[in-house]
Amino acid sequence: MQIHKRFTAEQVIVLLKGYCQGTLDRLAIEETLGIGKTRLFALLKQYRRGMDEFSVAYQRATPTRLPASVEKQIEAELMLEKGLIDDPSLPISSYNYSAIKDRLAKHDIKIALSTIIGRAKRLGCYQPHPRKKVHDREVVTTAIGALIQHDASHHRWSPYAGERWVLITSLDDFSRKILYADFLEQETTWTHIKAAESVMLAYGIPLRYYVDSLRVFRFVQGRDSVWRKHVLQTDEADPQWRQVMKCLGVDVSYALSPAAKGKVERPYRWLQDRIVRTCAIEKLTTISDVRTVLKEELNRYNNHQVHSTTGEVPNIRFEKARKEGKSLFRPFALPHPYTSNKDVFCLREKRTVNGYRKISLSNHETVVPNVPLREEVEVHLIPDVERGALEVRIWWEDRMVQSVTYPLKGFPRVQF
Repeated sequence: MQIHKRFTAEQVIVLLKGYCQGTLDRLAIEETLGIGKTRLFALLKQYRRGMDEFSVAYQRATPTRLPASVEKQIEAELMLEKGLIDDPSLPISSYNYSAIKDRLAKHDIKIALSTIIGRAKRLGCYQPHPRKKVHDREVVTTAIGALIQHDASHHRWSPYAGERWVLITSLDDFSRKILYADFLEQETTWTHIKAAESVMLAYGIPLRYYVDSLRVFRFVQGRDSVWRKHVLQTDEADPQWRQVMKCLGVDVSYALSPAAKGKVERPYRWLQDRIVRTCAIEKLTTISDVRTVLKEELNRYNNHQVHSTTGEVPNIRFEKARKEGKSLFRPFALPHPYTSNKDVFCLREKRTVNGYRKISLSNHETVVPNVPLREEVEVHLIPDVERGALEVRIWWEDRMVQSVTYPLKGFPRVQF
């Protein structure tokens, strides 16, 4: 309890004087005043300076009111948040007071989170926390590389951008470290193959990938109808991305619902909150500018932020597991008979050599030497979107028999 509400300065002085003269015991004075040793010696120090300066009144270290300029800045930040939440085209539905605190700190305004929440309630910018939903499936792993959570998210990431972009992300389940993240203008099979290549060349080949049931990852056949009888059933045909996984010996598991992919969905929400808010403040309009923001937020998430579930910083947990041998990543090695990454991370087609010893690809005829007529060959397609080129590599009986490059625009039906 506060001393000044129970004793006058004169009463406290009598006790301190008795202590200095040796007539009163320290413990007796502490018990009488209801204080500890630290507070008692602080009073003694003040008493010994002189009677004129002595006071038992509580001294505030900080002013009770915030300056008007700070109050105005808090209100501006809250109104900005409200505008983002009210915009239905943006992937934000709740306030992020921690993000406001971080932005204010950049302007040398350091205030408590409770202060911001208090102002939010006063200004009508407050939402109570929703009740947490129970996940109907949870994946538990004991080592890095045991499972890679992989997904994509389509949104309008900046209120000043006129288009939506896709964010593709791969997350290690054990450490919660985001191993890959990038913004792309379109989501295609090729973008997911390149994402897998980036992860495996940097960290090794994981045991398993965990994805949803989109057609990029899984062939799912519907029920037969009166108009058509289906021949291939679910998982009897492998999409291009799945063929890459089979080539490298990587297992694939499929999420049965969005809730089952909660571990990767939560980092998405975190990135959405931070990225969209930064883009709104800085008025970013291009995908290259937003990539810069993504890089900064990834650094914050992987290297500085303690994960709420693991209680550790993701990158520190990842490196610790690797040093302790808790890793199911295999060193990347090309499977037989391939000698180039291009023949692993590629799009695959089958063609039959015709009577002119040629195959046809999107109305392009390619000569296939040293292959008998009517033999089936495997065609590897490696698009180079930036340079507008498509490399075609043809394989037969474990050897490459032809390699040609075409202009990419000559294949309009194929979406790379």
